Amino acid sequence: MTTAPRTPSEAWRLQVLKLLQANPTLSQRQLATELGVSLGKANYCLRALVEKGLVKLGNFSKNPNKRHYAYILTPAGLEEKSRITLAFLKRKETEFEAIRREIEVLKGDLEATLPAHQDNTATETATGNLK
Repeated sequence: MTTAPRTPSEAWRLQVLKLLQANPTLSQRQLATELGVSLGKANYCLRALVEKGLVKLGNFSKNPNKRHYAYILTPAGLEEKSRITLAFLKRKETEFEAIRREIEVLKGDLEATLPAHQDNTATETATGNLK
């Protein structure tokens, strides 16, 4: 029983697709270095993307080094990259709005407590009742 290889996570797919779109002639070793992973993991990711039809493997026929390939994003690969990027952007915008609201609440809390704290400190200093 043969099973299809697991597909790398969206984050990995996006990273690989972005790197390959920017530089299709990256070697697997260079890709692994860029991603900060082992050569085996880079090979695994590339193989999975090729099998899914997101990347095609091209060979430079005029290049004397026949082992030099280009990893070209297919139309499906470009669509997948756009889809993942849009989903990532929506997630980050939602996180940003949640953090912005939290900052506003914290500023409100600080403004509400800061004047009272400053008045108590000034009163304690004036009366000599420091703790």
